Amino acid sequence: MGSKSLITKGLFLISVLLFSNFLSAEPNLDEGKALFKANCATCHNKNMKDKMTGPALAGYADRWEGKEELLYAWIRNSQAVIAAGDSYAVSLYKEWNNSVMTAFPNLTDQQIEDILGYVDGVADGTYGPQLAVVAAGETADTPKESNTFLYITLLGILAILALVLARIISNLSHLNEVKLGNVNAQRRTLSDLLTSRGVVGLVLFGLIVLGGFTTVNNAIQLGRQQGYAPDQPIKFSHATHSGLQKIDCQYCHDGARRSKHSVIPAANTCMNCHKAIKKGSTYGTAELTKIYASIGYDPNTDLYIDGYTEKSNEEVEPIYKKWITDNFIGDNEATTRYDGKPKLLEEAASKEATNQWNAIVSSLTHEQKSTVSGPIEWKRIHNLPDHAYFNHAQHVSIGKVECQQCHGPIEQMEVVAQHAPLSMGWCVNCHRQTEVKFAENGYYESYHLYKKQMEEGTRDKVTVEEIGGLECQKCHY
Repeated sequence: MGSKSLITKGLFLISVLLFSNFLSAEPNLDEGKALFKANCATCHNKNMKDKMTGPALAGYADRWEGKEELLYAWIRNSQAVIAAGDSYAVSLYKEWNNSVMTAFPNLTDQQIEDILGYVDGVADGTYGPQLAVVAAGETADTPKESNTFLYITLLGILAILALVLARIISNLSHLNEVKLGNVNAQRRTLSDLLTSRGVVGLVLFGLIVLGGFTTVNNAIQLGRQQGYAPDQPIKFSHATHSGLQKIDCQYCHDGARRSKHSVIPAANTCMNCHKAIKKGSTYGTAELTKIYASIGYDPNTDLYIDGYTEKSNEEVEPIYKKWITDNFIGDNEATTRYDGKPKLLEEAASKEATNQWNAIVSSLTHEQKSTVSGPIEWKRIHNLPDHAYFNHAQHVSIGKVECQQCHGPIEQMEVVAQHAPLSMGWCVNCHRQTEVKFAENGYYESYHLYKKQMEEGTRDKVTVEEIGGLECQKCHY
């Protein structure tokens, strides 16, 4: 009887263990990402490797090795773990100047596992966001094939046919002269044919037509630069900011909703985020340090430098080189290439700092600007002629036009290029096709007839053209 009881208890224990193991699901990284964004992203860097308001989370398993239950307790209520006297918890608390971590008592074990799984995935690169860029060979606007070679070939064939026909006509004329008794009639040579009055006149006429067409066409294209994509002083990626991070266009281009110009954001707008996010996902410290150098922000101390505009490049150079060097060493000291080779690592870090500083100086200075401090001089891409009036607020706030309608798939662009021709014909066609958005739009309250017809169903749409969108004075004042 006793042995049967032991066997029964053993089988029950095994079944409980198996069942609990079955219920313990693998971490859901997508769920962990959502939980991280909602609870942790305010203080912890999303790349998991760099410090922010709180410590970097990568490597947490090593730091809490053998204390998994305590880690869960720390996440739910860090102050209770500190009060219990755990040495690592106390040292971490002191290291971060006694900053109190927000308590999350309602997180379940599974939710914490999801978060930690997401942290591990991002840290080791097995889980991460993919940039919404257009793949090679799948560009948003595939360039049209040129027919120039075809036209030149056809022109050459026609020229040969013209010469052959001219030669035949010349021979027939010669035979006719001989038949009429003019035995001394001369056969016209190819040179005679090419220098005849008719051929010379035809060539002059063709040159005049070609010259006129070229002049008019170039005049029409003057100032247009569709496809223009200059290199900018800072490698700013709209694919990362607008596509991946879903930052609204008007957060940076604040003027688009309320003024004629959309405005290029000043560096202080960049600092709203990059005071905390100090390393880029693609270029590390290389590009973001240019912003810091332009505005006088010291990323080593998280303070703005007093009297920065009065300082020379030589005076601020050590500040930014130190930042670059420290980050290079922190990122590479554990790699196989530099492990146990501190001198080699220091030399590589010094070289990288010098290269990045030279790039900063090259990007932020020129003949008329000798110091790195001051506004970043971005290269303008979209530029309408002075006699053409365009108001961003009218289109964005009133017309509810999406940025992509004029600027193309901006959220997919690593380097911004002019998407549309911005020609008069392009604008006119848009005004002919675009429907006015009357719904809940007080701006159009004065168009009583159109609104009434829309409400009665006698009209299904009103275009911009129908409310005066093609009037000359609307754009040429």
